[in-house]
Amino acid sequence: MDWGMENRLAQLIQPDGRCFFLPIDHGYFQGPTSCLEEPGETIKPLLSYADALFVTRGVLRNAVDASNTKPVILRVSGGTSMVGEDLANEGITTSIEEIIRLNASAVGMSVFIGTKHEKETLMNLSKLVNECENYGIPVMAVTAVGRELEKRDARYLALCCRITAELGARVVKTYWCEDFEKVTRGCPVPVVMAGGPKCETELEVMEFVYDGLQKGAIGINLGRNVWQNPHPVPMIKALKAVVHKNAKPKEAYELFNELKNKGKK
Repeated sequence: MDWGMENRLAQLIQPDGRCFFLPIDHGYFQGPTSCLEEPGETIKPLLSYADALFVTRGVLRNAVDASNTKPVILRVSGGTSMVGEDLANEGITTSIEEIIRLNASAVGMSVFIGTKHEKETLMNLSKLVNECENYGIPVMAVTAVGRELEKRDARYLALCCRITAELGARVVKTYWCEDFEKVTRGCPVPVVMAGGPKCETELEVMEFVYDGLQKGAIGINLGRNVWQNPHPVPMIKALKAVVHKNAKPKEAYELFNELKNKGKK
């Protein structure tokens, strides 16, 4: 691995081998998502607790302070929307020159395996890897499932992760699922967890995060579970304790409640 690639990955993955990415890229296909209508305001109290920010170029330019020193993972795929015909019909939206100009530490794009656009998204990933490897920029593949949430099982996600790693992704972002060790065991590159099942409580979020970390994930890429929470700062601090201090779910939940109650005083 050349120095530039190694250096950028070291910015994202902390010395303990773990990472906590904060995604605010949802608007690229959802528009002004709830609690993300003003992304700059949303991240102000949160960014210092994250290891990196996953964001589109438009929001980065217009809503993120240029003095920010947190690494940026730039979302570089898009072209579809929630009101369109098919979320899987994405393309690459951002040139390598723009990626370098915006000083991104990594880039991320979605692949939609098992859809009619499977080949196109996998070829997009391959082309992106080809370009970014020339400049030492790691590519994070996002194993998207669009609206077909029932696909989030270990067999499917293990297939997706392995294929994207085989095509050159340096990191893979995927969903947590039951038997998550089957996903990480078959993937030769680091796996970062996105959301999991719909959770009713903060404790449930901490439980699936802890489970995934014990079963081979190196970290998390959680947005809505943080900034849509009524108490986002206590939530991000508690999750950070799970990721970087190996806090157990009940310990993290106790920390969340302690911080939440302090904020009410």
